[in-house]
Amino acid sequence: MNVIPKRRVTVRQVAQVAGVSPATVSRILNGTAAVDAEKRRAVEQAVALLGYRPNAAARSLVTGSSGIVGVLTPDLASPYYSDVLGGIEEGLEGSPYSPLIGSGHWNRRDEQRVLDVLLRHQAEGLIVFGSSLDEGDLRAVAGHVPTVVLGRRVHLTDLGGGAMSFDNVGGARAATRHLTQHGHRVIGHIMGDPAHEDAHERLHGYRLGLEDAGLPFDPALVVQGDYRVPSGVLGMGRLLDLGRPITAVFCANDQTAIGARLALYRRGLRVPDDLSLVGFDDQPGSAYTTPPLTSVRQPMREAGLAMARFLLARLRGQSPDVSAPQTELVVRESVARRR
Repeated sequence: MNVIPKRRVTVRQVAQVAGVSPATVSRILNGTAAVDAEKRRAVEQAVALLGYRPNAAARSLVTGSSGIVGVLTPDLASPYYSDVLGGIEEGLEGSPYSPLIGSGHWNRRDEQRVLDVLLRHQAEGLIVFGSSLDEGDLRAVAGHVPTVVLGRRVHLTDLGGGAMSFDNVGGARAATRHLTQHGHRVIGHIMGDPAHEDAHERLHGYRLGLEDAGLPFDPALVVQGDYRVPSGVLGMGRLLDLGRPITAVFCANDQTAIGARLALYRRGLRVPDDLSLVGFDDQPGSAYTTPPLTSVRQPMREAGLAMARFLLARLRGQSPDVSAPQTELVVRESVARRR
């Protein structure tokens, strides 16, 4: 059975139903001139009745605006990044702009390809999460369109761009201090991907947390991970195989902590009775694990909202500042006091 495609509703048809000229319809839809309120209501009613959808390409030719904010994310599936996207959508709501999202999978070549696609679609601003691009790449892009970067310490202010990075050191320090304040003295750490600067910052915070309690740093208690669940399973296995009296582990993120919890379960060990766990990121599901996970909260939705508002201000010709919301240790039931 052949399906006959539905004809696209035209501006002329909207004009006929609304009882105005096609030029008036265009001015109302494009916001290019003040129009009588009664005519505006008539056009809006005709648009709703006919299900009219403006042709984006034609509209951009008229207005000189694509209405697109490009978003580059490493991983669309991660709840960490989906929270940011929610904040971006909220921040752009009610504006003439919509997000166009692409994933670079933590691969520099893929990320450059995605940025090229976004720019070919005439994105008027860019939001970049983390990424494997070097500072030169990011500055080159920021020289073309307003750009804001999350999770990287890059200098873009001279180009009218911005960057925000959470306090990974302070958050990791607070997480480790929470463990030492509960009597833990042998604390392991499953590190994040060493290619990411936040992994090294969280390691540094872990070391500072130990120093605060007068505890020595032992490199043997740090095992390599990559922020993914399987690396948490493997990392916890390596720590347990050391044969050391480890009573707590600080994981570089919540995904790692989920894997670590599975490794403990497979060895008949319980959290927090046998070993305490702390994560980082406070992903939405962390409050519902068994037991609920103590974690360092990064306000990702708020960060997305702040970046969207920064770009909107830049697109209005303003010179706003941008800064990351503060991290916060969220205490739940995955840490027990050591007797």
